[in-house]
Amino acid sequence: MALGCIDIAGIRAYALAMQIELTPAQNSFVDLGIQEGRYRDREEAVRAALALWERRERARIELLSSLDSAEKALDADEGENYTPENLGALVESVNARGHERLQGR
Repeated sequence: MALGCIDIAGIRAYALAMQIELTPAQNSFVDLGIQEGRYRDREEAVRAALALWERRERARIELLSSLDSAEKALDADEGENYTPENLGALVESVNARGHERLQGR
């Protein structure tokens, strides 16, 4: 058998169940979500929480990457200089792009 291969017959570590213990407050929170009908069961509630965490982590990584790119651009003197005279145009541009993004939702 080749090591490092995920889908080897009989060896599917990613499909094994994991047990976690929630605090009493977390248990109550999950139970409330089930009682309100937002989740069918505890597993669905935990999967939803993990999906949200994954989206937040992806957004955080994207933001950090953007900041790294911006910092490199500034270090290479590729940035733009804004003065009180041209700052209004920047504000208008940002507002216009924001409105376009909101309309695209």
